[in-house]
Amino acid sequence: MSYGIQLPVQSQSTLYTEPWEAAAGPDDLVAIARAADRAGFSYVACCDHVAIPRRLAPAMSTVWYDPVATLAFLAAATGHVRLLSHVAVVGLRHPLLTAKQYATLDHLSGGRLILGVGAGHVEEEFSALGVDFQHRGAVLDETIDALRAALGPDEFPEHHGKLYDFEGLGQRPRPAQEHVPVWVGGSSPAAVRRAALKGDGWLPQGDPRDRLPAQIARIRQLRQEAGIERSFTVGAIAEPLYVGTPAWDVGRRALTGPPDALAESLRAYRAMGVDQIQVRFRSRGRDELIDQIAAFGADVAPHL
Repeated sequence: MSYGIQLPVQSQSTLYTEPWEAAAGPDDLVAIARAADRAGFSYVACCDHVAIPRRLAPAMSTVWYDPVATLAFLAAATGHVRLLSHVAVVGLRHPLLTAKQYATLDHLSGGRLILGVGAGHVEEEFSALGVDFQHRGAVLDETIDALRAALGPDEFPEHHGKLYDFEGLGQRPRPAQEHVPVWVGGSSPAAVRRAALKGDGWLPQGDPRDRLPAQIARIRQLRQEAGIERSFTVGAIAEPLYVGTPAWDVGRRALTGPPDALAESLRAYRAMGVDQIQVRFRSRGRDELIDQIAAFGADVAPHL
């Protein structure tokens, strides 16, 4: 079972941000991404919001780094860790524009992109950019199809759909990967179905442990009924972690303790059929977070 991390600093929703992140910046992001690279993390991830309406700003904040710019910045500072958009609201943009950005990122990083996509939930973003919010699921469905074509091997991709129609338009550089994996985010019935039928993987929206087995079984059923045999990566977001015994209040939901105990708890995800877990560490500063990342990679991960 592999493991990755949603980077701090680059998004600062009050649901998960630590107080120290408010004053953090590019140097902190680089240091943390490099720590994850050294510790064997499968990926580092970055979120996507274009603009946050005033009504949501108190909870979501307005700190949302652009995922393409951020992941490209970190690609130059790391050597092995993959670069995941978790998730890009690709329906907000024309697929040829999205393909140009992410193909360039994959090319420059030597084939480290994982394109995570989702439908989005902020209506004002869609309205400001002239995109249909009420039918965003259908928009995303076609956008995935168009992106499959535009990120494929053909220099002149072709797609003919209800929303987008293009052919005879060349785009280089091409992605370094022959096949850019597309992981679909979301936990609604529509999102699970979309992941099963259109994705190479599923990024659940924080499903608790007791809900995951049914969701995973549904994905397997849908893929079997559709006759889809290509490989598929099932993800999960683990509870907040702290390796060791914390000397401060990390919250009642956090998993704490010695490495073997944490590994035993996390192995339950593998037993459900999960292939990769996204972990998040409680921390009071950059150095403590880097220490937690290193401890997880050295002492917990070998037992997964």
